[in-house]
Amino acid sequence: MFAVYAARTDAEQPLTALESGERPAPRARDGWTTVTVRAASLNHHDLWSLRGVGLGEESLPMILGCDAAGIDADGNEVVVYPVIGLCGHGVGPREPRSILTERYQGTFAEQVTVPAWNVLPKPKELTFEEAACLPTAWLTAYRMLFTKAGVQPGNSVLVQGAGGGVATAAIVLAKAAGLRVYATSRDEAKRKRALELGAHGVFEPGARLPHRVDAVVETVGAATWSHSVKSLRPGGTLVISGATSGPSPRAAELNRIFFLELNVVGSTMGTKEELAGLLDFCAVTGVRPVIDSVLPLDRAREGFEHLAAGEVFGKIVLTV
Repeated sequence: MFAVYAARTDAEQPLTALESGERPAPRARDGWTTVTVRAASLNHHDLWSLRGVGLGEESLPMILGCDAAGIDADGNEVVVYPVIGLCGHGVGPREPRSILTERYQGTFAEQVTVPAWNVLPKPKELTFEEAACLPTAWLTAYRMLFTKAGVQPGNSVLVQGAGGGVATAAIVLAKAAGLRVYATSRDEAKRKRALELGAHGVFEPGARLPHRVDAVVETVGAATWSHSVKSLRPGGTLVISGATSGPSPRAAELNRIFFLELNVVGSTMGTKEELAGLLDFCAVTGVRPVIDSVLPLDRAREGFEHLAAGEVFGKIVLTV
């Protein structure tokens, strides 16, 4: 079958490790199901895999891709939940959890095999392309807002780094849930897009907000950390799920954190139940993922190049 995969890893020039071509079709396994992929979406995780982060030499070549929507072995339209090994489903209780492409072949292929527990019904209201955007970036944003930050309608939230997959999802979800949303970006065009998505105010990184917020969605890391901490009201919550600008800020702002009793919470991905909730949320409210572009699978390299250059707003989707 045709697939897009990491043939090797390269920490300095990750795209040189990306190849496409024929790979073995997935084999049948007890308790697993084979999904015929209709659409899959890119994540920064795919670039990190090409760099060798979380992907060892012993696992190569590895088909990339965490997110997908397609047709399962019984003919059902489904969405793939990409965390394998959670609660032992399909692999046994002692195997540590992993995300697709770390231990198991990913979704940038004509077919992918996952434990039967890892597929959810695709709402009829969503296209395959829309559904394929949800399981990683949008699920991460959903968990950050509603589980980790615990925001309520009427609360305010700052989303750092508008344009990235998680940040874009957070703006749309927060707006739909009745929150006051502020967003930052270094790029004027991305700030304008954030306004179009429903942000109540957009700012350059580090700018003073109209007031301190109840929560901050942080995926940028070192470059925006100080601003995130300073933007919180006393008792507010900063939720971090990534650090694209680096993990070590120059100032940790510890005095401010303990004096104002701020909450700093880490968040990674989300549960299968939260993905089901996100799918229902989109179906009921009419919220749809922001899609930057849709490319056929054999043009995946173009998508990777745009993602690596930071030239995206929303998700890049690959169709099979």
